[in-house]
Amino acid sequence: MSVATSFTDQEQQDLHDPWLWTRFQFLPGAAFGIGALAMQWPTAHWGWAIASTVMTSYCMFCWTSCFHETAHQTLTSKKGTSIWLGRFLGTLMFVPYGIYRESHIRHHAYLNKPHDWELWPYSDPKSPLWFRRIFVWFDFFFGSFTAMITYGRIFFHKDSPIKGAQRKAVVGEYLFAVAFWGTLFALFTVYDFWGGFARGWLIPYMIAGMYQNGRKFTEHMGMSSYDPMHGTRTVVGQNWWTKLCTYLNFDIFIHGPHHRHPRVAHRKLRQKMNEYAEAEPELQYPMFRTYRQAIWDMLPFLWKNPGVGMNAGAEAPDADKKKADNFVGDVVEEVLANTDRETVAAV
Repeated sequence: MSVATSFTDQEQQDLHDPWLWTRFQFLPGAAFGIGALAMQWPTAHWGWAIASTVMTSYCMFCWTSCFHETAHQTLTSKKGTSIWLGRFLGTLMFVPYGIYRESHIRHHAYLNKPHDWELWPYSDPKSPLWFRRIFVWFDFFFGSFTAMITYGRIFFHKDSPIKGAQRKAVVGEYLFAVAFWGTLFALFTVYDFWGGFARGWLIPYMIAGMYQNGRKFTEHMGMSSYDPMHGTRTVVGQNWWTKLCTYLNFDIFIHGPHHRHPRVAHRKLRQKMNEYAEAEPELQYPMFRTYRQAIWDMLPFLWKNPGVGMNAGAEAPDADKKKADNFVGDVVEEVLANTDRETVAAV
């Protein structure tokens, strides 16, 4: 178990992006929105409040995509930047960086399988349909809080793979988050600022959680394959709005190639998708040109059967080639059993 992702020389070189700063508009945007809403500046008019809340919540949603990149350590060519920014964002979301990273490593290695911690309970064949049908709506409307549960499971579960020094580091992250939020809550009480907290943070943050879990559902719900190119929905935007949202979220919408190659720089994912489509034109990838189309494909599963993998009709997966405790270069070649793969060509 490692705090750092190991990259090849080419992968490390690809992480250098002189225009990366243009993707970070959500940081000043969220800071401005939180402050303006909390202080009701420049007006308390309901129209301004709604517009500011929509903008701020979307910027907070982009935080989650940035957090995702820090876990992979593909945000920049400097690992230290990813680690410390990840710990900062994890503190704000009360999801320790170490927990998110370890859960996400296994989400990539064991996509849609029973030991995909991140997609619990949808990936767990022991989870009954009635429970998943109830939990999925709680997960959607209160995603900012269910994230603490779904990611925290990998630490608190009796079969947790987090051991030794890494476990101590996570305890430290939890304690820091408790101290951070405890101090803020005490200040809000002393200065009677709970209304400002609700306007500036709580409401936009809850809406951002709905965006985030809506994205998670769109990319995964109802997908049965263990092959990352077929077990996720990929959105390769054609219109300006989808392209802009993709850009601000570090190309995470191009999800199939990202899942197969979790060390590839986000700006290379569109190229990867094109390479796969050209190499195997006979394969029908679950690829969509707009996010709306992908959502429409996913929606029936929210009512019919909120599940992935075995809960979506797949046979039990065969034994993996190896146990993964860090991000690999190619999940299909290094981890997935040959009997579970659908994408034959290695690009």
